[in-house]
Amino acid sequence: VQLQASGGGLVQTGGSLTLSCAASGGLPIDYYTVGWFRQIQGKERERISCISHVHGTADYAESAKGRFTVFRDNAKNSVILQMTNLTPDDTGDYYCSAGFALGIDHYFPDYWGQGTQVTVSS
Repeated sequence: VQLQASGGGLVQTGGSLTLSCAASGGLPIDYYTVGWFRQIQGKERERISCISHVHGTADYAESAKGRFTVFRDNAKNSVILQMTNLTPDDTGDYYCSAGFALGIDHYFPDYWGQGTQVTVSS
Protein backbone atom coordinates (compact mmCIF):
# COMPACT_ATOMS: atom_id res chain seq x y z
CA VAL A 1 0.00 0.00 0.00
CA GLN A 2 1.15 3.54 -0.70
CA LEU A 3 0.31 6.27 1.78
CA GLN A 4 0.04 9.95 0.97
CA ALA A 5 -0.09 12.43 3.83
CA SER A 6 -1.33 15.94 3.16
CA GLY A 7 -2.83 18.95 4.86
CA GLY A 8 0.16 20.43 6.60
CA GLY A 9 0.93 24.12 6.53
CA LEU A 10 1.63 27.23 8.51
CA VAL A 11 -0.85 28.24 11.19
CA GLN A 12 -0.86 30.61 14.13
CA THR A 13 -1.05 29.49 17.74
CA GLY A 14 -4.59 28.46 18.52
CA GLY A 15 -5.35 27.53 14.95
CA SER A 16 -6.37 24.22 13.45
CA LEU A 17 -5.23 21.90 10.70
CA THR A 18 -6.66 18.72 9.26
CA LEU A 19 -4.20 16.13 8.02
CA SER A 20 -5.21 13.37 5.67
CA CYS A 21 -3.56 10.02 5.03
CA ALA A 22 -4.80 8.58 1.75
CA ALA A 23 -4.08 5.00 0.77
CA SER A 24 -3.70 3.52 -2.69
CA GLY A 25 -2.40 0.43 -4.40
CA GLY A 26 -3.13 -2.12 -1.73
CA LEU A 27 -5.81 -3.23 0.63
CA PRO A 28 -8.34 -0.60 1.68
CA ILE A 29 -7.00 1.50 4.52
CA ASP A 30 -9.63 0.16 6.91
CA TYR A 31 -7.78 -3.18 6.80
CA TYR A 32 -4.88 -1.53 8.60
CA THR A 33 -4.16 -0.06 11.95
CA VAL A 34 -2.96 3.46 11.15
CA GLY A 35 -0.58 5.61 13.14
CA TRP A 36 0.33 9.28 12.95
CA PHE A 37 3.84 10.25 14.01
CA ARG A 38 5.58 13.57 14.41
CA GLN A 39 9.27 14.14 13.90
CA ILE A 40 11.17 17.19 15.00
CA GLN A 41 14.55 17.73 13.39
CA GLY A 42 17.22 15.77 15.20
CA LYS A 43 14.78 13.72 17.22
CA GLU A 44 13.11 10.35 16.84
CA ARG A 45 9.61 10.07 15.49
CA GLU A 46 6.99 10.30 18.20
CA ARG A 47 3.66 8.55 17.92
CA ILE A 48 0.90 11.12 18.13
CA SER A 49 -2.15 9.00 17.47
CA CYS A 50 -3.16 5.55 16.39
CA ILE A 51 -6.45 4.06 15.25
CA SER A 52 -7.05 0.33 15.19
CA HIS A 53 -8.72 -1.44 12.30
CA VAL A 54 -10.61 -3.40 14.95
CA HIS A 55 -13.50 -1.37 16.35
CA GLY A 56 -11.73 1.86 15.45
CA THR A 57 -10.15 2.15 18.88
CA ALA A 58 -7.92 5.20 19.03
CA ASP A 59 -5.25 6.54 21.30
CA TYR A 60 -3.32 9.79 21.58
CA ALA A 61 -0.07 11.05 22.98
CA GLU A 62 -0.57 13.02 26.17
CA SER A 63 0.28 16.22 24.32
CA ALA A 64 -2.51 15.56 21.82
CA LYS A 65 -5.32 14.45 24.11
CA GLY A 66 -8.29 16.76 24.03
CA ARG A 67 -7.00 18.63 20.99
CA PHE A 68 -6.50 16.03 18.26
CA THR A 69 -9.05 13.63 16.83
CA VAL A 70 -8.31 10.70 14.53
CA PHE A 71 -10.97 8.99 12.48
CA ARG A 72 -11.48 7.04 9.29
CA ASP A 73 -13.03 8.33 6.09
CA ASN A 74 -13.54 5.04 4.30
CA ALA A 75 -15.31 6.69 1.39
CA LYS A 76 -12.03 8.45 0.63
CA ASN A 77 -9.86 5.49 1.70
CA SER A 78 -8.24 7.83 4.21
CA VAL A 79 -7.51 8.40 7.85
CA ILE A 80 -7.92 11.94 9.12
CA LEU A 81 -6.12 13.69 11.96
CA GLN A 82 -7.92 16.83 13.07
CA MET A 83 -5.69 19.11 15.11
CA THR A 84 -7.06 22.03 17.06
CA ASN A 85 -5.71 24.61 19.48
CA LEU A 86 -2.26 24.20 17.99
CA THR A 87 0.85 25.48 19.73
CA PRO A 88 4.44 25.91 18.54
CA ASP A 89 5.24 22.59 20.29
CA ASP A 90 3.12 20.87 17.64
CA THR A 91 5.52 21.97 14.92
CA GLY A 92 7.17 19.15 13.01
CA ASP A 93 6.90 16.77 10.11
CA TYR A 94 3.87 14.54 10.41
CA TYR A 95 3.95 11.04 8.97
CA CYS A 96 1.21 8.50 8.60
CA SER A 97 1.87 4.80 8.72
CA ALA A 98 -0.05 1.56 8.41
CA GLY A 99 0.40 -1.85 9.92
CA PHE A 100 -1.27 -5.18 10.45
CA ALA A 101 -1.32 -5.15 14.24
CA LEU A 102 -4.70 -6.16 15.58
CA GLY A 103 -4.64 -3.47 18.20
CA ILE A 104 -2.96 -0.21 19.00
CA ASP A 105 -1.02 -1.49 22.01
CA HIS A 106 1.34 -3.52 19.84
CA TYR A 107 1.24 -1.35 16.79
CA PHE A 108 4.25 -1.52 14.50
CA PRO A 109 4.33 0.34 11.20
CA ASP A 110 4.77 -1.79 8.12
CA TYR A 111 4.32 1.06 5.67
CA TRP A 112 5.15 4.76 5.80
CA GLY A 113 3.96 7.72 3.83
CA GLN A 114 6.03 10.81 3.21
CA GLY A 115 5.76 13.59 5.75
CA THR A 116 3.68 16.71 5.68
CA GLN A 117 5.11 19.73 7.44
CA VAL A 118 3.21 21.53 10.18
CA THR A 119 4.49 24.86 11.44
CA VAL A 120 2.77 26.70 14.25
CA SER A 121 3.87 30.26 14.76
CA SER A 122 3.70 32.01 18.11
